[in-house]
Amino acid sequence: MTDLAARARTLLDLHSAPEILVLANVWDVVSARVVAATDGVRALATASHSIAATFGYEDGENIPLALHLDMLELITSAVDLPVSLDMEAGYGDPGETTRLAIAAGAVGGNLEDQMKPLDEAVAAVEAVLRAGRDASIDFVLNARTDAFLLAPEGADRGELVAEAVRRGRAYLEAGAPVVFVPRLVDREEIAAVVEGLGRGKLSLISVPGASLPVRELQELGVARVSTGPFTQRVALTALQDATAELVAGGTLPPGTRALN
Repeated sequence: MTDLAARARTLLDLHSAPEILVLANVWDVVSARVVAATDGVRALATASHSIAATFGYEDGENIPLALHLDMLELITSAVDLPVSLDMEAGYGDPGETTRLAIAAGAVGGNLEDQMKPLDEAVAAVEAVLRAGRDASIDFVLNARTDAFLLAPEGADRGELVAEAVRRGRAYLEAGAPVVFVPRLVDREEIAAVVEGLGRGKLSLISVPGASLPVRELQELGVARVSTGPFTQRVALTALQDATAELVAGGTLPPGTRALN
């Protein structure tokens, strides 16, 4: 088994382990190394929003794919853990983007459905998984449905749950190991989606001030929780707060650690 195939198998196994998989998203080499060196971290995931912002681009596939993949390769070369790439909607060709991501060292990835017609979204999922098989790895697809994220204001919550489950089941049937539902934070709605998909099949994002604690998500049967752009925002908040304190006549935080 190649090193890449072994990392892919490790990442896949982490999604079915009894413990919830926690992924603090990274965006460059130093953030990847800091997160990878943290006790309890077993895998890494990138955040497309954060990588784009690092280079001055808006989120939404505005960063050139080649530049995005260059950063991915720097990250995968700097750590020994499995790395999952946020592929957004696949940059127009999910299968080819997956092949390029694997060549850059990724063994998993997110793929947005953007609420496209379900048959089209399923075909994209299948293309990603086929690219993994072609590379002889178990590429771990975090198949994302935007049922909640793109819902109009005032949408019926029960209908949103039903649509997330409908799409999620289709992606699971196509071979995706987990289904990612951003903006799903309500306890009862999470429980309903878990019931519809099965325990250990739902992936969520932790939103500051809105999400349940990770331990409670595990109790509800959630398989995976990540942080998207929020870990970069945590870092930038600390940077701005420290700068403001210094400019105001103070000092840098005394508990600052030499992490680089």
